[in-house]
Amino acid sequence: MQETVSAESATILSIQVGQPEDAPATQSDGKRWTTGFLKRSATGPIRLGRLNFDGDGQADLKHHGGPDKAVCVYPSAHYPLWRSELHLDFVPGGFGENLTVAGFVEDNVCIGDIWKIGNAKVQVSQPRQPCWKLSRWWNIEDLAMRVQRTGRTGWYLRVLEEGYLKAGAAITLIDRPHCDWTIAAANELMHRDKKNLAAASVLANLPELSASWRATLTRRCHKQTESNPERRLFGDMQH
Repeated sequence: MQETVSAESATILSIQVGQPEDAPATQSDGKRWTTGFLKRSATGPIRLGRLNFDGDGQADLKHHGGPDKAVCVYPSAHYPLWRSELHLDFVPGGFGENLTVAGFVEDNVCIGDIWKIGNAKVQVSQPRQPCWKLSRWWNIEDLAMRVQRTGRTGWYLRVLEEGYLKAGAAITLIDRPHCDWTIAAANELMHRDKKNLAAASVLANLPELSASWRATLTRRCHKQTESNPERRLFGDMQH
Protein backbone atom coordinates (compact mmCIF):
# COMPACT_ATOMS: atom_id res chain seq x y z
CA MET A 1 0.00 0.00 0.00
CA GLN A 2 1.37 3.40 -0.89
CA GLU A 3 1.93 5.84 1.95
CA THR A 4 0.21 8.92 0.56
CA VAL A 5 -1.55 9.81 -2.67
CA SER A 6 -2.48 13.19 -4.04
CA ALA A 7 -5.95 14.41 -3.16
CA GLU A 8 -7.86 17.61 -2.60
CA SER A 9 -7.70 19.03 0.91
CA ALA A 10 -10.67 17.69 2.84
CA THR A 11 -11.93 18.16 6.37
CA ILE A 12 -14.74 17.04 8.65
CA LEU A 13 -17.05 20.00 9.20
CA SER A 14 -19.31 18.23 11.68
CA ILE A 15 -20.09 14.84 13.21
CA GLN A 16 -23.66 13.73 13.89
CA VAL A 17 -24.86 10.75 15.92
CA GLY A 18 -28.22 9.56 17.17
CA GLN A 19 -30.17 6.53 18.33
CA PRO A 20 -33.45 5.44 16.67
CA GLU A 21 -36.38 7.53 17.86
CA ASP A 22 -40.07 7.90 17.19
CA ALA A 23 -40.41 10.67 14.65
CA PRO A 24 -43.33 13.09 14.55
CA ALA A 25 -46.18 12.37 12.20
CA THR A 26 -45.97 14.01 8.78
CA GLN A 27 -48.71 15.65 6.80
CA SER A 28 -48.76 12.78 4.29
CA ASP A 29 -50.38 10.12 6.48
CA GLY A 30 -50.43 11.37 10.06
CA LYS A 31 -48.62 8.28 11.42
CA ARG A 32 -45.66 8.25 13.77
CA TRP A 33 -42.60 6.27 12.68
CA THR A 34 -39.19 5.20 13.96
CA THR A 35 -35.91 6.32 12.43
CA GLY A 36 -32.21 6.79 13.16
CA PHE A 37 -32.28 9.84 10.89
CA LEU A 38 -32.54 12.24 13.84
CA LYS A 39 -28.85 12.82 14.45
CA ARG A 40 -27.36 15.60 16.55
CA SER A 41 -24.00 17.32 16.40
CA ALA A 42 -21.36 15.66 18.56
CA THR A 43 -18.85 17.84 20.40
CA GLY A 44 -15.32 16.84 21.23
CA PRO A 45 -13.55 13.66 20.08
CA ILE A 46 -15.94 10.75 19.56
CA ARG A 47 -15.01 7.11 19.26
CA LEU A 48 -15.60 5.31 15.97
CA GLY A 49 -16.00 1.54 16.32
CA ARG A 50 -16.30 -1.12 13.66
CA LEU A 51 -20.05 -0.66 13.24
CA ASN A 52 -20.72 2.95 14.17
CA PHE A 53 -19.84 5.93 16.31
CA ASP A 54 -20.49 5.74 20.03
CA GLY A 55 -24.05 6.91 20.53
CA ASP A 56 -25.15 6.14 16.98
CA GLY A 57 -27.62 3.53 15.73
CA GLN A 58 -30.00 2.57 12.94
CA ALA A 59 -33.70 1.69 13.11
CA ASP A 60 -33.77 -0.63 10.07
CA LEU A 61 -30.77 -2.95 10.36
CA LYS A 62 -31.84 -4.90 7.27
CA HIS A 63 -31.10 -1.96 4.96
CA HIS A 64 -28.85 0.27 7.08
CA GLY A 65 -25.76 -0.16 9.18
CA GLY A 66 -23.41 -3.12 9.30
CA PRO A 67 -19.66 -3.24 8.54
CA ASP A 68 -20.03 -1.95 4.96
CA LYS A 69 -22.20 0.99 6.03
CA ALA A 70 -20.75 1.96 9.38
CA VAL A 71 -20.50 5.67 8.55
CA CYS A 72 -22.65 7.80 6.26
CA VAL A 73 -20.89 10.78 4.64
CA TYR A 74 -22.43 13.77 2.89
CA PRO A 75 -20.64 16.68 1.14
CA SER A 76 -21.24 20.15 2.51
CA ALA A 77 -21.00 21.47 -1.07
CA HIS A 78 -24.50 20.16 -1.80
CA TYR A 79 -26.32 22.04 0.92
CA PRO A 80 -26.45 25.47 -0.82
CA LEU A 81 -27.88 23.75 -3.90
CA TRP A 82 -30.64 22.03 -1.93
CA ARG A 83 -31.48 25.24 -0.07
CA SER A 84 -31.78 27.11 -3.36
CA GLU A 85 -33.83 24.42 -5.09
CA LEU A 86 -36.17 23.42 -2.27
CA HIS A 87 -36.25 26.62 -0.18
CA LEU A 88 -35.66 24.69 3.04
CA ASP A 89 -33.20 25.33 5.84
CA PHE A 90 -30.87 22.40 5.20
CA VAL A 91 -27.97 22.31 7.65
CA PRO A 92 -25.21 19.72 8.25
CA GLY A 93 -26.88 16.48 9.30
CA GLY A 94 -29.95 17.34 7.25
CA PHE A 95 -29.51 14.22 5.15
CA GLY A 96 -29.02 11.98 8.17
CA GLU A 97 -25.28 11.72 7.66
CA ASN A 98 -22.70 11.01 10.35
CA LEU A 99 -19.97 13.07 8.71
CA THR A 100 -20.48 16.31 6.82
CA VAL A 101 -17.28 16.90 4.85
CA ALA A 102 -15.71 19.70 2.85
CA GLY A 103 -13.39 19.10 -0.09
CA PHE A 104 -14.85 15.81 -1.27
CA VAL A 105 -17.83 15.20 -3.56
CA GLU A 106 -19.00 12.21 -5.58
CA ASP A 107 -16.74 13.12 -8.51
CA ASN A 108 -13.49 12.96 -6.52
CA VAL A 109 -14.14 10.05 -4.15
CA CYS A 110 -13.59 6.49 -5.36
CA ILE A 111 -14.68 3.03 -4.29
CA GLY A 112 -11.91 1.59 -2.12
CA ASP A 113 -10.39 4.93 -1.10
CA ILE A 114 -8.73 4.65 2.30
CA TRP A 115 -8.79 7.70 4.54
CA LYS A 116 -6.90 8.49 7.70
CA ILE A 117 -8.92 10.71 10.05
CA GLY A 118 -7.58 11.32 13.53
CA ASN A 119 -6.25 7.94 14.58
CA ALA A 120 -8.96 6.01 12.70
CA LYS A 121 -8.70 4.48 9.24
CA VAL A 122 -11.78 4.09 7.02
CA GLN A 123 -12.56 2.92 3.47
CA VAL A 124 -15.17 4.05 0.94
CA SER A 125 -17.51 1.11 0.31
CA GLN A 126 -20.48 2.30 -1.81
CA PRO A 127 -22.67 5.25 -2.75
CA ARG A 128 -25.57 5.99 -0.47
CA GLN A 129 -28.99 4.97 -1.75
CA PRO A 130 -31.44 7.28 0.02
CA CYS A 131 -34.59 5.60 1.33
CA TRP A 132 -38.15 6.81 1.83
CA LYS A 133 -37.38 8.14 5.32
CA LEU A 134 -35.44 11.05 3.85
CA SER A 135 -38.52 12.06 1.85
CA ARG A 136 -40.81 11.56 4.82
CA TRP A 137 -38.67 13.57 7.21
CA TRP A 138 -38.66 16.59 4.92
CA ASN A 139 -42.22 15.90 3.71
CA ILE A 140 -41.09 15.99 0.08
CA GLU A 141 -42.46 12.93 -1.66
CA ASP A 142 -39.80 12.68 -4.36
CA LEU A 143 -36.77 13.87 -2.40
CA ALA A 144 -35.07 10.47 -2.28
CA MET A 145 -35.51 10.17 -6.05
CA ARG A 146 -34.18 13.68 -6.57
CA VAL A 147 -31.07 12.79 -4.57
CA GLN A 148 -30.54 9.72 -6.74
CA ARG A 149 -31.25 11.58 -9.98
CA THR A 150 -28.90 14.47 -9.21
CA GLY A 151 -26.13 12.15 -8.03
CA ARG A 152 -25.83 14.10 -4.77
CA THR A 153 -26.05 10.92 -2.79
CA GLY A 154 -23.09 10.88 -0.44
CA TRP A 155 -21.44 7.56 0.35
CA TYR A 156 -20.67 5.01 3.05
CA LEU A 157 -17.48 4.03 4.85
CA ARG A 158 -16.33 0.82 6.49
CA VAL A 159 -13.98 1.05 9.45
CA LEU A 160 -10.56 -0.54 9.02
CA GLU A 161 -9.06 0.77 12.25
CA GLU A 162 -11.10 2.11 15.15
CA GLY A 163 -10.20 5.45 16.64
CA TYR A 164 -11.34 8.92 17.69
CA LEU A 165 -12.57 11.68 15.37
CA LYS A 166 -13.53 15.29 15.93
CA ALA A 167 -14.98 18.10 13.88
CA GLY A 168 -12.34 20.10 12.06
CA ALA A 169 -10.05 17.10 11.58
CA ALA A 170 -8.24 16.77 8.26
CA ILE A 171 -9.00 13.81 6.01
CA THR A 172 -5.91 12.26 4.47
CA LEU A 173 -6.30 10.00 1.44
CA ILE A 174 -3.64 7.30 1.85
CA ASP A 175 -4.64 4.81 -0.86
CA ARG A 176 -6.74 4.82 -4.04
CA PRO A 177 -6.87 1.36 -5.68
CA HIS A 178 -9.65 2.15 -8.20
CA CYS A 179 -9.29 5.65 -9.61
CA ASP A 180 -11.79 4.94 -12.43
CA TRP A 181 -14.61 4.06 -10.06
CA THR A 182 -15.73 7.31 -8.53
CA ILE A 183 -18.93 7.41 -6.51
CA ALA A 184 -20.44 9.33 -9.43
CA ALA A 185 -19.46 6.58 -11.89
CA ALA A 186 -20.87 3.87 -9.62
CA ASN A 187 -24.14 5.80 -9.30
CA GLU A 188 -24.35 6.21 -13.06
CA LEU A 189 -23.89 2.49 -13.64
CA MET A 190 -26.30 1.39 -10.93
CA HIS A 191 -29.15 3.76 -11.70
CA ARG A 192 -28.90 4.79 -15.37
CA ASP A 193 -26.48 2.72 -17.43
CA LYS A 194 -28.19 -0.55 -16.51
CA LYS A 195 -27.47 -2.37 -19.78
CA ASN A 196 -23.72 -1.97 -19.50
CA LEU A 197 -23.02 -5.51 -18.30
CA ALA A 198 -19.30 -5.33 -18.99
CA ALA A 199 -18.88 -2.42 -16.59
CA ALA A 200 -21.30 -4.00 -14.11
CA SER A 201 -19.17 -7.13 -14.05
CA VAL A 202 -16.00 -5.12 -13.44
CA LEU A 203 -17.55 -3.12 -10.59
CA ALA A 204 -19.14 -6.23 -9.06
CA ASN A 205 -15.72 -7.85 -8.83
CA LEU A 206 -14.09 -5.05 -6.84
CA PRO A 207 -13.48 -6.58 -3.40
CA GLU A 208 -13.68 -3.13 -1.81
CA LEU A 209 -17.28 -2.64 -3.00
CA SER A 210 -19.95 -3.41 -0.40
CA ALA A 211 -21.42 -6.93 -0.40
CA SER A 212 -24.92 -5.64 -1.14
CA TRP A 213 -23.84 -3.70 -4.24
CA ARG A 214 -21.74 -6.61 -5.49
CA ALA A 215 -24.75 -8.91 -5.10
CA THR A 216 -27.09 -6.52 -6.93
CA LEU A 217 -24.74 -6.06 -9.87
CA THR A 218 -24.00 -9.79 -10.09
CA ARG A 219 -27.72 -10.58 -10.19
CA ARG A 220 -28.16 -7.97 -12.92
CA CYS A 221 -25.48 -9.58 -15.05
CA HIS A 222 -26.86 -13.08 -14.57
CA LYS A 223 -30.45 -12.02 -15.20
CA GLN A 224 -29.70 -10.18 -18.42
CA THR A 225 -27.40 -12.93 -19.67
CA GLU A 226 -29.99 -15.63 -19.04
CA SER A 227 -32.69 -13.59 -20.79
CA ASN A 228 -30.52 -13.05 -23.88
CA PRO A 229 -29.70 -16.33 -25.70
CA GLU A 230 -27.31 -14.62 -28.13
CA ARG A 231 -25.33 -13.05 -25.28
CA ARG A 232 -25.24 -16.41 -23.48
CA LEU A 233 -24.06 -18.24 -26.63
CA PHE A 234 -21.37 -15.65 -27.27
CA GLY A 235 -20.24 -15.93 -23.66
CA ASP A 236 -20.00 -19.74 -24.01
CA MET A 237 -17.87 -19.37 -27.14
CA GLN A 238 -15.38 -17.25 -25.19
CA HIS A 239 -14.34 -20.19 -23.00
